[in-house]
Amino acid sequence: MIRPFGYFVHHQGRGHAERCAAILNALPPERPVTIFCARDDIFPPLPPQVELVVIPSLFEPTGLEARGLDAVPTPDTLHCAPLGWPGIRHAMAVIAGWFDRADPALMICDVSAEIAQLARICSVPHVKVLQHGDRSDPGHRAAYDGAAGLLAAFDAALAQPEWDGAMRAKTCFAGGLGVDTRVPERELARQRIGVGAEEEVILVLSGGGGGGFAQAPLGVGARSRPGARWITIGPVVRDWHATEPANIEHRGWVDNAADHVAAADLVIASTGNTTCQQILAAARPWLAIPEWRYFDEQHRKAAALAAAGVACVRPHLPSSAQSWTAALAETRNQHRPAAQRAMIADSPAQDAADWLEALAARLWPVELDCSPTPDSAGAHS
Repeated sequence: MIRPFGYFVHHQGRGHAERCAAILNALPPERPVTIFCARDDIFPPLPPQVELVVIPSLFEPTGLEARGLDAVPTPDTLHCAPLGWPGIRHAMAVIAGWFDRADPALMICDVSAEIAQLARICSVPHVKVLQHGDRSDPGHRAAYDGAAGLLAAFDAALAQPEWDGAMRAKTCFAGGLGVDTRVPERELARQRIGVGAEEEVILVLSGGGGGGFAQAPLGVGARSRPGARWITIGPVVRDWHATEPANIEHRGWVDNAADHVAAADLVIASTGNTTCQQILAAARPWLAIPEWRYFDEQHRKAAALAAAGVACVRPHLPSSAQSWTAALAETRNQHRPAAQRAMIADSPAQDAADWLEALAARLWPVELDCSPTPDSAGAHS
């Protein structure tokens, strides 16, 4: 009997679920997996050996929470652990009960420092998905230091400088993991999105994990370069005072983001994981604008991208025509397409799956038979 893998998937956006599905579809078909997630409608097709267990959200209240307990401080070792939440209690009970019944080989956490620590407390080795950000706090350190391995959905060249040799040695870096990084041919992509072959296209891309860019600064940018066609995909925050010119259009959510990226002459986007991998694979000039995330995740990722020379970074959208002109010129002049393409592995999902299998084999070299023997079960004289 092969020990199963457990897999916790955070349900904000779709990147965590897509990463999970990519790995599970690359695992051997005989490896059973149980996913724990607050949603079951965000996953691509999963292989038949996978069970998906829906658990309550760990951070969205239902109205059944006890009042008056928030005065009890949260210790530094935890991030989101409010008291009196029956949903959190039930979710943890479901996972801990599965640990006891299934005796898993690994628990993969994408992402929750609390569930990573729960696995360790329950004597289950865990693999923590590694993200950018200021994560030197005791909660993250406990999750990382106590992990049997770390999994990073980006290239090793994007590692943060404070990650030491021991941390990197137990990390599987898999640039492009969970993202379809196949790049459409530029002319065909332009035909599909209705753009002329000779038009200059500036694409503004907002992913599903945030609220999107503000309308007003985009209007300033479009006016600063009137000869270009500005197209936005994803959410845009409306500003009553925005004075948009005719050369910008908002397409909202689209099913062919890859075509838009491939068709663009320059991309303006935040630094979410899926967005990063798509732009790096397409090797387009990229003005990266990090959005707010917990632990400054996108800002630290933007710093790593800038250090690797694969994106031009600004802390926020330019606020004047002059600053837009300078940012767009710098983005073009510093463009390094070969360096961008090098960030994407040839087979990241298979690399990650093989690494997980090898890790499990090292941790469990012999399958233990814990059933009682006749001597131990019988009476003693």
